[in-house]
Amino acid sequence: MVNVSIARRYARALLDVATETGRADAVSEQLSSVAGVLSQNRELADVLFNPAYSREQRARVVEAILKALGPVEPVLGNTLRLLVDRNRLVYLPDIARLYRDMADAQAGRLRGHVTSAVPLSADALQKLSGSFKDLTQRNVVLEARVDPNVLGGVAAQVGSTLYDGTLRTQLEQMRRELKQR
Repeated sequence: MVNVSIARRYARALLDVATETGRADAVSEQLSSVAGVLSQNRELADVLFNPAYSREQRARVVEAILKALGPVEPVLGNTLRLLVDRNRLVYLPDIARLYRDMADAQAGRLRGHVTSAVPLSADALQKLSGSFKDLTQRNVVLEARVDPNVLGGVAAQVGSTLYDGTLRTQLEQMRRELKQR
């Protein structure tokens, strides 16, 4: 079981340094990219997370990843090297998630997901984001998902609140109301 408190300490330290340089959002994007590469490539993740590989082998792989990403924020590169040196790379996915959450909280942002039957236009997503900003008094970053099981309407989760405006939910509510009469 992964100890989240360790990941939280690294994420907090990384955020503190990135905030001092004014590059917190850039570090967040790059850190998410690195974590995404590892989640999509099991062989690469195995080399970095498996203690059977030497520290030098893992360091070479990390350097290759940094080179492949192009210009990387120096604080992120140093953090990844530190994680290799301390055998803490296994915490990288949790560090990335916690860092993003902390950076969002610091910037006054909330993340959310909108699920619909068909892809939503950029304009519709922007209008929804504006509506949620009015409700929450915070900037809302929405990620769109398509689910063919949704008959119509949209369901959105912003923070821990679920807003369900799907046709299925509305029909269920009408059915309950008719049963009560």
